[in-house]
Amino acid sequence: MWMSSHHLKLNPSKTDLLYHQGLTSPHNNLSISFENSLVTPSAEARSLDDARFRFGREDILFISNLPRSHLESATLRSQALTVEEQVLIALRFYASGAFYQVIGDGMCVTKSTVCTVIHRVSSALSRLLNQFVAFPENPEQLNKIKQDFFSLSKMPNTIGVIDCTHVYIQAPHEREWEFVNRKGRHSINVQLVGDADLIVTNCVESNFFKNFQQKPSSGIILGDSGYPLLTWLMTPFATVNTDSELSFNRAHATARGTIERLNGVLKRRFACLNYLRVEPKQACNICACIVLHNIARARKVPLYNDGQSALPQPQDAGFNMKQPPLQPDGLAGRAMRNVLQNAEEMEGTHSGRDRGEG
Repeated sequence: MWMSSHHLKLNPSKTDLLYHQGLTSPHNNLSISFENSLVTPSAEARSLDDARFRFGREDILFISNLPRSHLESATLRSQALTVEEQVLIALRFYASGAFYQVIGDGMCVTKSTVCTVIHRVSSALSRLLNQFVAFPENPEQLNKIKQDFFSLSKMPNTIGVIDCTHVYIQAPHEREWEFVNRKGRHSINVQLVGDADLIVTNCVESNFFKNFQQKPSSGIILGDSGYPLLTWLMTPFATVNTDSELSFNRAHATARGTIERLNGVLKRRFACLNYLRVEPKQACNICACIVLHNIARARKVPLYNDGQSALPQPQDAGFNMKQPPLQPDGLAGRAMRNVLQNAEEMEGTHSGRDRGEG
């Protein structure tokens, strides 16, 4: 009526329908009919909501059911938010990292409500860390990881890659100097271990090194020169003198590049990790995002196109940056690295013969 009175007319062929479908809405397919034409949302319009929350409808319902017992209110007193509404608010913050006021305006709630909900959802998801982030111990799982890394880089017996990523935070009020990194910015240093499928297998685990030192390892972890060279933790050659050492370093860099890509995917999917406006004690958002990342990888949730640049490649994600100080090499670690170097060299020789070279 308003359009007719103002002499406006829509062209159905150039009109797209954009709507926000609530999780409890009975309408799975919404359309509008006017002037004998039917307008339905295009695939691009439907994917906009998925990009806003980084998960589709079925994935959000799955996530909502995980912490339901911790988030569900006993009554609807004071118009309590449903579990789904709380999860949507938290996901919107994780995906954008925007100010609470902006999130509240978009979700039609107050700033204080957004703050409370994000803390509740993050704490509830963080409790699921051991359920969704676990280092594989099953021989079948370990063999699959080894095969994936070998297919990727020809690096044998690799069961994981390790590296740290900085999550920038505002200056804390207490012990501020402990959170200043080598670039002079305040951050929380998060150590991650991942596999070839970009799944986080360990994080914030203080006993990780102790466990590997105390029991025989079923494989090796790859790290950069900032880590010590141990029998189970392989670092690249600091000085390359032979072709076999160069070949080892290239295979090592290719395999270790997966942890760089993992960090890139994690921070692109959850932009809040680029800068958190919270005190370190309240940074449970980090663990929550790691849990959600592994859920997304397991359920094959795509990285929705939101206008950001392409994923960082290994050379953009740290290989050209100033390397951390070299750690002293242990004798046992050197011996193990030489064994792997010779194994990698033998594999290259056999591959060349199979191709008819030499």
